[in-house]
Amino acid sequence: MITKARIKLIKSLEQRKKRNIHQLFVAEGPKLVEELLATMQPSYIAATQEWWDKNKSLIRSACEADTITPEELQKTSLLQTPQQVIALFPIPQHKFCHEIAQHELCLALDGVQDPGNMGTILRIADWFGIHNVICSEDTVDIYNPKAVQATMGALARVKVHYTNLNELFRQGNTPIYGTLLDGKNIYEQELGQNGYIVMGNEGKGLSPAIRELVTQKLYIPNYPIGAKTTESLNVAIATSIVCSEFRRRANTK
Repeated sequence: MITKARIKLIKSLEQRKKRNIHQLFVAEGPKLVEELLATMQPSYIAATQEWWDKNKSLIRSACEADTITPEELQKTSLLQTPQQVIALFPIPQHKFCHEIAQHELCLALDGVQDPGNMGTILRIADWFGIHNVICSEDTVDIYNPKAVQATMGALARVKVHYTNLNELFRQGNTPIYGTLLDGKNIYEQELGQNGYIVMGNEGKGLSPAIRELVTQKLYIPNYPIGAKTTESLNVAIATSIVCSEFRRRANTK
């Protein structure tokens, strides 16, 4: 049986302020929780008996836990359709240094606001073997419950960092690739396998300060080029196209 205090804690973690205070985030559903359990130690799990019967072996060391009824799950869950298990995980404390981007591709997000986009971008990074996503301080919190759900477990493999991008990009001579309307056709440019791929805000794109630091401006052309089509691409879709092209080049060398 889950206590009222525990339910209150879980509900409170919808707020970034409370997540920062408790240094915890919420994950729900068998697939997501099981992915995270492969690499992360939970601080608490509440699950139905059905879930425990199948997954008790996934818990590698002691953590607080409750078996809850479907009715209790309904009261506790942050989802419209609860899914057997709710887990609380400590927020990871990852460290990032500029030298990492000198040897591998990193994604950088400049003011992305939608939790769904944020989570999807993390899945894209995971798919294309990008291990670090660096976010501006005004980018949505990856530990927002909606963002966590959208990652589909990519949080288990991709490290997320929040920092001042302006200061970070001024360190060293690492390539900084940015998607801009005045950029050059991505399919006709030389693309390396190290540096930062910067994606901007859903409505405004890259901020003026970050645009000035971009060393290679890229553009995803529509088809046919110059035809009257939709004005722009969703940032997650654009991220997928850009990452795919970078990795395609790596596979053809």
